Amino acid sequence: MRWADALDGAVAPTLTRTQIEAMLADLGAALMNVVRGSTDLAVARDAATVLVAANYRDAVAVSRSVVVICRDLVDELCPTREGPEYERIRDRAVLAAAEFAAGFTAALRMAALAEQEATLVASLAAAQEAEARRQLSEARFAAVFAGASVGIGTIDVAGNVLDANAAMAEMLGLPVEVMPGRSVAELIGQANIGYAFEELQRMLAGESDRFRLETEHLRPDGTTTTIDLSMSSVRDSAGQIAFLIGVAVDVTERKQLADRLWHDANHDSLTGLPNRGLFFDRLANAVPPIGVCYLDLDGFKEINDVWGHTVGDRVLRVVGQRLQSAVETVDGLVARLGGDEFIVLIEKCPCAGKLTEISDWLARALTEPMEVEHHLVSVAASIGTVFLDEVPTAPDQLMHAADTAMYRNKATGTRFRQR
Repeated sequence: MRWADALDGAVAPTLTRTQIEAMLADLGAALMNVVRGSTDLAVARDAATVLVAANYRDAVAVSRSVVVICRDLVDELCPTREGPEYERIRDRAVLAAAEFAAGFTAALRMAALAEQEATLVASLAAAQEAEARRQLSEARFAAVFAGASVGIGTIDVAGNVLDANAAMAEMLGLPVEVMPGRSVAELIGQANIGYAFEELQRMLAGESDRFRLETEHLRPDGTTTTIDLSMSSVRDSAGQIAFLIGVAVDVTERKQLADRLWHDANHDSLTGLPNRGLFFDRLANAVPPIGVCYLDLDGFKEINDVWGHTVGDRVLRVVGQRLQSAVETVDGLVARLGGDEFIVLIEKCPCAGKLTEISDWLARALTEPMEVEHHLVSVAASIGTVFLDEVPTAPDQLMHAADTAMYRNKATGTRFRQR
């Protein structure tokens, strides 16, 4: 089974090969229905959750699974890779892969939080028992405290560190021996004073008993660590705060994985530009007035036919770079819709005349021939523009208007047309 082969080595051996193949066969059938369109996209998220539960927690499991969804399943359903049905299946596979990646990230987070919660509960129980059975409990707590893979620290009611383990010191980028006796504000540094510090102050003032949040910590060496932090109050028999205990988990790699998965799901893999989904999301939240320039490259099919798809792909990358440079001064968003079609969104566009000027910039950006694979290639574009005072409630109508203007431009041979 191709999926099982792809995931080989990406998981601790808690399952036999036979068990893995049986599980992936069921998940593959479910994902096939998602890509086919007969099942809701949420099934892709559920599939990712099953993989995480089976101990597939390495980032490579995501990247290899996305390849299976976007390539192997599409090839299975559309072996000819041609026609409208192939495009529909391909686009559906991209959406399924994005949902799978999002589900994988969410499942990883839940697993990490569950482990963190278990550590916090154990630490609190050990700390509270210390008041009643100091000798035995302190010995147990010290062992957990020193050997824990998560960061643990205690703070007195004045906001000074009582103790911290090696894992906590490593996350903060500090020697563990310098932490006891110093204030939290002094240790974390001015650059990190923010929401987490505000929540800590509320706890010290008795306004809350606990909080949990994710925070970015700038270490003294200039690197940044993403920390999932939980803080709880430990009260004495009179109900007064005796000290605070914090448990921290370094989730930097998980955060980087989530960021990378989001970028991959929202950007075109060939040009690196925002894709159709991200464009429509930005359009829905755009600041009016808005201008849209819809571009279709003229003669691009001939480039592929004469010099091949490798040259064609390089041309598309150069076109994307030139379009981005052309609208840098107006902070325009350039997206690739697919094939040789691009679209540019201009927020706070002052008037239709300015949009006409921007369309000129885009056209001129493509006039200079480009050298690709030792070939001198010239490309032009037909451009349709739409200017609106308000964000459209029906984006499809805006796209239809821009598309119509562009095709009228292409039919008449004019450089651009505005609606």
